[in-house]
Amino acid sequence: MSRIRASAASRPPEEPTGRPGQLEIDIPRRLELIDTGRMNADRLARLREQLAQADYGAALLSDPLNIRYATGTRNMQIWTMHAPGRYVFVPVDGPVVLFEFGTSLHLADGFETLDEVRPSTSPFYFLTGPRRPEKSEQWARDIIDLMRAYGGKDQRLAVDRCEPWNAELLVRAGISLFDAQEPLELARMIKTEEEIRCVRLAVDVADVAIRRMREALEPGMTENQLWAILHETNIAHDGEWIECRLLASGPRTNPWFQESSNRIIEPGDLVAFDTDMIGPAGYMADLSRAFVCPGKAPSGEQRRLYELAQEQVLTNVELIRPGMSFAEFGAKCWPVPDAFVPHRYMMTVHGAGLADESPVVTYAADHRRSGYDGVFEEGMVVCVESFIGEVGGREGVKLEEQVLVTTAGAVRLSSDALDGGLVV
Repeated sequence: MSRIRASAASRPPEEPTGRPGQLEIDIPRRLELIDTGRMNADRLARLREQLAQADYGAALLSDPLNIRYATGTRNMQIWTMHAPGRYVFVPVDGPVVLFEFGTSLHLADGFETLDEVRPSTSPFYFLTGPRRPEKSEQWARDIIDLMRAYGGKDQRLAVDRCEPWNAELLVRAGISLFDAQEPLELARMIKTEEEIRCVRLAVDVADVAIRRMREALEPGMTENQLWAILHETNIAHDGEWIECRLLASGPRTNPWFQESSNRIIEPGDLVAFDTDMIGPAGYMADLSRAFVCPGKAPSGEQRRLYELAQEQVLTNVELIRPGMSFAEFGAKCWPVPDAFVPHRYMMTVHGAGLADESPVVTYAADHRRSGYDGVFEEGMVVCVESFIGEVGGREGVKLEEQVLVTTAGAVRLSSDALDGGLVV
């Protein structure tokens, strides 16, 4: 008899409305329920609180996710992940100044988190050519002037990204540089009420996509064709992008972390994927599911792998409580059988918000090498991970649940039944 466990969803799924291209969620209505002004103000306040606790006078942010968290603004986020075209100066006490790319200054209209918007200086070779040193000097003058006016007497500046030649100009001016990612991660770790609404909306969109992928799966389609359904559903529902290409079938499911390809999916193949989806309002839906391609009944081995992966996820979800330390969780979490340890997922739990975020909770065996201390707190959104695949085994199962940490424990955010992924 199958040991696959039923797992109650946090709420019923939205009713399907037909063909894959149709919208199944009233996105405008759902977005209206989110007070973005309040969310932006709360996020900025949380960031400033963390900067003050670290005794920093200001932060200079170029990572587009950090800019969005601090200000609520977005513009060419994927492009600016590799081309530093916009940045924001956030003092603990003083005006928030956004340096916007090109002629895009109008995109910042209406954001009460911003006190001033200026054209950016982008000192990277694509735009400057051999004039890069000149543009770096211009970039640095703007930041130095702001620090002298609003950065405090100690001139301590938290920076997330800065080319070494630009950083050198700030240091020469007497500014001490520190890592901004720590206060940003600490601020982002606890979600506000409006952020939780955003996360729920993103997960609802992912649930629609997962159901469509399950219904569309058939022999003869490629991994990329199946993966495209997730993208189509996300973008049509006002989502933004997918962080990774983690979908694999058959022997490509083990070990994990092989990207979606042109491989043709065959009857009876296991198909596993991780959504890594940045959905509406910029928040992440990070769920993993595994299906068996129709045309051939699931094998006993496939059922065994699925049952173990599901047991790991559901056991660990039930274990999470606010106040529990990461070390205690690592000691009490579901013990991975020896045969699956070499290919186990690299962590048991990680945070999720605008993308993968802190905390990261490791297995007890890995704590000394890669773990760190902390506790689960109410308001965290975390993802509980599992990969079950043996060394030399043909296939593996990847499952993942996204949960909200509440006073009562971890509450599942997905309406997609974790027991519904494998045909039995």
